[in-house]
Amino acid sequence: MLCRIVDMKNKEVISVKDGCRIGCVNDVEIDMKCAKLVSIIVYGKLKFFGIFGREDDIVIKWENIEVIGDDTILVRDNPLCRRKRKHKWFWPKFFN
Repeated sequence: MLCRIVDMKNKEVISVKDGCRIGCVNDVEIDMKCAKLVSIIVYGKLKFFGIFGREDDIVIKWENIEVIGDDTILVRDNPLCRRKRKHKWFWPKFFN
């Protein structure tokens, strides 16, 4: 089965361990040297309707993906790592 990166964007990511929904694929990381897909990225949840930014992103390594289906991607739960988001705050510059 062939799958384009654009098609992966709408797929839900589900944990195999407990069946909880992690989120939808928002981005991918590709190794430019060997042209391989390294990981998928699920953006963090919005804080207070997005006014206070988002939680950290969840990066799922390609090795931890169990199955890619038509609508869902099943992943192992343990190897999830979070990437800190770079915050550009408006408020400190506004009050200085």
